Amino acid sequence: MRSRDDRTIVAILAMPRAYSLDVSIPAHVFGRHPGYRVLVCGDQELGADDDASGRPLGVDVAADIRPTHSLSDVEYADIVVVPGYENPSLPIPDGYLKAVRLAGERGARMVAVCTGVFALAATGMLDGKTATTHWQYTDRLRTTYPEVEVAENRLFVEVGAILTSAGAGSGIDACLHVIQSDFGTTVADDVTKEVVSSAARGANEPQYMDVPSPPRAGLQATREWVIDNIGSSITVQRMADHSRLSRRTFIRHFVRETGMPPMHWVAGQRILGARRLLESSDWSVERIAGATGFGTAANFRNIFRREVGVTPTAYRKSHGPSSSDDDSVSPPTVRL
Repeated sequence: MRSRDDRTIVAILAMPRAYSLDVSIPAHVFGRHPGYRVLVCGDQELGADDDASGRPLGVDVAADIRPTHSLSDVEYADIVVVPGYENPSLPIPDGYLKAVRLAGERGARMVAVCTGVFALAATGMLDGKTATTHWQYTDRLRTTYPEVEVAENRLFVEVGAILTSAGAGSGIDACLHVIQSDFGTTVADDVTKEVVSSAARGANEPQYMDVPSPPRAGLQATREWVIDNIGSSITVQRMADHSRLSRRTFIRHFVRETGMPPMHWVAGQRILGARRLLESSDWSVERIAGATGFGTAANFRNIFRREVGVTPTAYRKSHGPSSSDDDSVSPPTVRL
């Protein structure tokens, strides 16, 4: 249900033992866009220094966060954010679980940050579905809720209307992903600048890597060269030559810097560039396909639908200006 001014309502649960960072991150990120109305919801009768069982809250949790709205207001939310909370093995009050369950049954989009996934799992809504959480808790999640398929070392996992993410940092990526889905890539880019964050990472990127990464600027010049030439034929060998490294060494360094193989990264940049052009230009599908390196319009349509879930035309209707095949219009500047 939308607010009276047609904004998307985001309800963040201020649960007992909740980590303050996991509450403040979605409040800050969603609050940067006027299309959202953010509510911090909780049981306003609980004391700030105690959870429902009378146990004192830890020093790292949201002892200073007060809900601005009651749990009953979750009923009207379009998006419900369940933050991570301390010691997920302990139960949380039934009122919070009921609010989560009812929101899920109503079709609200559910976003769990870190150990917030345990609250979703407790309602049964994750049974038979894939989910992730902070790497320190994946084994506990698998043991406690064997019906949940636990994805290891993933930033976030989206299954239908349910999105589960790792730690607080990946919570930023999850929120930006939601904004991108709701309002498009260019809007998500603007929010990224507002919150002074790096570009949103993809769901399949790892939470961590077992080897230290070299300085991020190591292959930055090569990545920028790819972006500047995204419409041309890009191969691993061309990137390796540009970086003045052997093919094998280049691939190893690239994976360590970005968390993914070179051509996987290039494919992601092509999709991002295409989304921005669909949102901000009236170029034909054929012209966008050529400008972003997909070659033919048919190839572009197939890959875009596979990766984004809708056709380019449907995406433009949702996020872009009126469609036109007039190739005389100057393109926007596309930086990925």
